[in-house]
Amino acid sequence: MSRAACAVIDLHALRHNLQRACAADPEARQFPVIKADAYGHGLLSVAQALTTDADGFAVASLEEAVLLRAAGIGQPIVLLEGFFHADELLEIQQYQLDIVVHHAAQLDALESLARQQAMVKPVNVWLKVDTGMHRLGFAMDAVPTAWARLSACAAVQQPPRLMTHLACADDFHNVSTRQQIEFFNDVLPGVQTERSMANSAGILGWLGSHADIDRPGIMLYGVSPFLNETGADRRLRPVMTLRSELIAVNECQAGDAVGYGGTWVCPEAMSVGVVGIGYGDGYPRHAPAGTPVLVQGVEVPLIGRVSMDMLSVDLRGLPAAGVGDAVVLWGEGLPAETVAHAAGTLAYELFCSVTARVPRQYV
Repeated sequence: MSRAACAVIDLHALRHNLQRACAADPEARQFPVIKADAYGHGLLSVAQALTTDADGFAVASLEEAVLLRAAGIGQPIVLLEGFFHADELLEIQQYQLDIVVHHAAQLDALESLARQQAMVKPVNVWLKVDTGMHRLGFAMDAVPTAWARLSACAAVQQPPRLMTHLACADDFHNVSTRQQIEFFNDVLPGVQTERSMANSAGILGWLGSHADIDRPGIMLYGVSPFLNETGADRRLRPVMTLRSELIAVNECQAGDAVGYGGTWVCPEAMSVGVVGIGYGDGYPRHAPAGTPVLVQGVEVPLIGRVSMDMLSVDLRGLPAAGVGDAVVLWGEGLPAETVAHAAGTLAYELFCSVTARVPRQYV
């Protein structure tokens, strides 16, 4: 019999969440961010589910984009980190991909190929502006020169686009987001081209970041992009529900230690449930005792250390629990944000950590 651990992916919820982005910024084109295997939800299945409503897609690497093209995805696909080596450019042109240019070395490579007449057809370029995140992008004072070089480059489809990324938009009390918006709106005054600024937080909470193209990411998967919220607060629906079942129910005595290292000791005679899932499946090993788990829809606390294939739960609040009972680790009925907060991480990491041995079931 196969293990019970599985990740149920609700494609209807996924489409609903994209519609929330469309409703929040109806004038913009939506480029869903589906990098990292669509945040662990399945690159191809997610892209195919969104093709009707998505204007394009955003990924992190050439390999991801090629998989999409091979599956028949015809919308524009933008490589959010551009190209890593000049020899990727011919394949980028072949697959008609958009690239983000964020560094002078990329400008050099485009100009070199233009001189060699190696580019049969120019590529769409998004010039990235560093408005304050200080990760990727041209500094504000370097943008005019970068723009002029791209505008003069025969390898570039004219005109290039402009984009930036918001660093702290999850926090409404952080003034840097408003500063980033102002900086981006002031860059290259008078230049007419498409612009992109809004991520999930920008789409839902910062109207000033709305521009021609949005890049919804975490909101697509049902998670609020804001601090101290869950997706339900923004009328988002959970897309991934990580499920398993009880594979044992043990009657333990006061003083019995549970799990590796004996870090959790039963305070009284009690039932302890063993769930068939662990860090080998992507559940966070560092999740502490007390992290919530749903057993038959009832919240019970995690106890002991998470092991590779199993974890244990306190069943004192659920005396009728038995082997085979359904368990939800996060998703429907238990927000991923709640589990992530308990484990000291982010819902992003929970989703991306679900391993390949956990089957995805699409509904």
